Amino acid sequence: MKAQKLPCPVINQYLDSYSEPPKFVRIGCRGLIIKDGKILLTHESRLGRYMTPGGGLENTETFEECCERELKEEAGLVVKAIKPFVTMNEYWHDTLHINNYFICEILGSCEASLTSTEIDHGVMPRWVPIDEALNIFGEYNSKTEDCMSMYYREYTVINEYLKTK
Repeated sequence: MKAQKLPCPVINQYLDSYSEPPKFVRIGCRGLIIKDGKILLTHESRLGRYMTPGGGLENTETFEECCERELKEEAGLVVKAIKPFVTMNEYWHDTLHINNYFICEILGSCEASLTSTEIDHGVMPRWVPIDEALNIFGEYNSKTEDCMSMYYREYTVINEYLKTK
């Protein structure tokens, strides 16, 4: 993996049960696409979970390439990662999850290419009104621990986005 640092704000988020130092680091990229008052999310219908589309960095790809690949695979969209938005360092148990968010522009569509896990979870893209997304993610305190940190992350990032508008 290439060592990269994006020219954008960094937010640190700690789960109560975080143990320092992290044993593992997972680097990923996520795409923010907001159009007509709606945000593109992926919905895991079998688990009832939402999140912004994205996933882990592979081999020698750049953050932008990772973001663009993940949106193609999960949402069936050809996008351009046009601007780094925020890096969220999410400290959860023994892992530091580094999520690099990009503002993306849709260039076209293609066929999604889901992993077997994503198929098992029923992953589907969904356009959700921003206020509804904030309500979904704002319920982070009522979620199980494995979902709470992710929902708080998404809630924080969407609120950061809204501050720029």
